[in-house]
Amino acid sequence: MSVKYKRCILKFSGEILKDGDVGDAISFRVIGALCEEIKSLNDAGFELGIVIGGGNIFRGAAAHRSLGCDRVAGDYIGMLATTINSMAIGDCLEKLGVGAVVLSSLPMPDFCEPYYPRRAQKAIGEGTVLLLAGGTGRAFFSTDSAAALRASELCADVVVKATKVDGVYDKDPKKYGDAKKFDRISFQEILARRLSVMDSTAFSLCMDNDIPVIIVDAERDLKNIGRVLRGESLGTTIANY
Repeated sequence: MSVKYKRCILKFSGEILKDGDVGDAISFRVIGALCEEIKSLNDAGFELGIVIGGGNIFRGAAAHRSLGCDRVAGDYIGMLATTINSMAIGDCLEKLGVGAVVLSSLPMPDFCEPYYPRRAQKAIGEGTVLLLAGGTGRAFFSTDSAAALRASELCADVVVKATKVDGVYDKDPKKYGDAKKFDRISFQEILARRLSVMDSTAFSLCMDNDIPVIIVDAERDLKNIGRVLRGESLGTTIANY
């Protein structure tokens, strides 16, 4: 097997677990398909840590803006939502025969194990899929930042942000027909252009630790994740060029 990136932090938005814009927050059909693909990657020998957002259940920043919810309280509610999603994925993986463990930044000993970098390093090296829940454990940090932080702590080869867009553009392709897609772009240019792909904290962490970030469309085809891990040129790669 040709492998370019063996150890990967996969970043999903919580919305990937929904089946369209209506219906349950977590679709059994969608989560089943997602876990089948994760199993395929795990069986192929990839070392995987998964960070998933909680936006299918609750968005702290949105609740703060539209409902007047306290920002800190909203962020912690969102962190709990990421734990719900992680537990659902972990349970589905276990039923498929995949070794998986939910490690949370928030102490919840009755539901999942606490996150410790050394414990996580050992588990991922043994082929256990890590569900990295609870964000960073602190308010005002996104799950993008959590993915970058965990990638840095676990010496990941890459962060793959699996989204519903096929890469990074110089402007919104939905609004502008002449929007240009980047196949490769540097962290410095992303930050200078203020392109809203991930937050600046996440990019800075990956830039400082020389961890490339790949933006790829996984909503239309989950197998794109495996393709980029094997080195196919898909989406947009952001690195220290």
